[in-house]
Amino acid sequence: MSRLALMGRFLFLAFPEVARELKNWRLMASRCPEPHLRRMALASIGKKAFHCQGGSVFSAWTGNHRRELVRAIVALQTISDYLDNLCDRAGVQDGEAFHRLHRAFMDALSPGVSGGDYYALYPYREDGGYLRELVRSCQQALARLPAYGPLREKACRLAELYCLLQVYKHIEWSQRVKSLKSWLGPLLESMPEKLYWWELAAATGSTIGIFALFALAARGDYNSDEVEKVTAAYFPWICGLHILLDYFIDQQEDVEGGDLNFVACYRDGRQAAERLKYFLDRSLALAAELPDPHFHITVVQGLLAMYLSDDKVDGQGLQPTRHLLLESGGPAARRLYSLCAFLRKVGIV
Repeated sequence: MSRLALMGRFLFLAFPEVARELKNWRLMASRCPEPHLRRMALASIGKKAFHCQGGSVFSAWTGNHRRELVRAIVALQTISDYLDNLCDRAGVQDGEAFHRLHRAFMDALSPGVSGGDYYALYPYREDGGYLRELVRSCQQALARLPAYGPLREKACRLAELYCLLQVYKHIEWSQRVKSLKSWLGPLLESMPEKLYWWELAAATGSTIGIFALFALAARGDYNSDEVEKVTAAYFPWICGLHILLDYFIDQQEDVEGGDLNFVACYRDGRQAAERLKYFLDRSLALAAELPDPHFHITVVQGLLAMYLSDDKVDGQGLQPTRHLLLESGGPAARRLYSLCAFLRKVGIV
């Protein structure tokens, strides 16, 4: 598929379907009886819709079961963004409560599993069935994909890492770094290349590796070798690049909010730029070895375009690193960057 055809599917098929899904979830969120949960749910959709838009690029990789794939991606990403708000913006620092909340994320990946009381340990509980309905929607969409069953275990493994990160990075501030290092230590030792703990933490915080597996399930024509290659390319490299870029543009915001920022863990801006470029180079190299490499390379270049076109880059004087990464990403990355800048200007993203 040409890049033009891919972008056409993305913008003219996936984007409208994402908008329809989010419209329905926004309506249900507006009916949450508990005001705090209602605010958190509506804020997660209003301020983070681009997460669902970006994730929907995987629906452009498959012509079949596109609607089911978009529905699963939007539901899971909306769960992710909503729970992130509940853990990060509510003044709650209870790890056990966060564990219980994130059972919803895990249950969403397992069709047929009945949900529990996700709010059992959380101080706010009455959401009018909003979270349960998100879980059910994702489960139903995944059940309709032709080949999700054999991939469920791998998706759940990535999801488990994601959920643990959400717990440890939101507990009491004095315990966050210590808990993250303790948790990630054994996993770091199993990595084929040396990573800093915060780089691996960033990789666990991305949902796009899960979405890549969803897309394979929708295509249904994969073999075990392809699954292993896709998983190894996305985790930790493409996933790590994704979240490091997110933290890169949020540095000032996180300082002001007193939040842990993984890019701020680097020695200085120069080291951060070098490591971001390294993650980019590894991501592009591994994407080039995948079946249908053109698509996966476009995903990597799209991450650069999406994040580096944000106004926060100019606002923090981060243009030199943006230039370095776009040059390393190649001409297609620079064209996608211009497209994303335009889409932001007209309010589509």
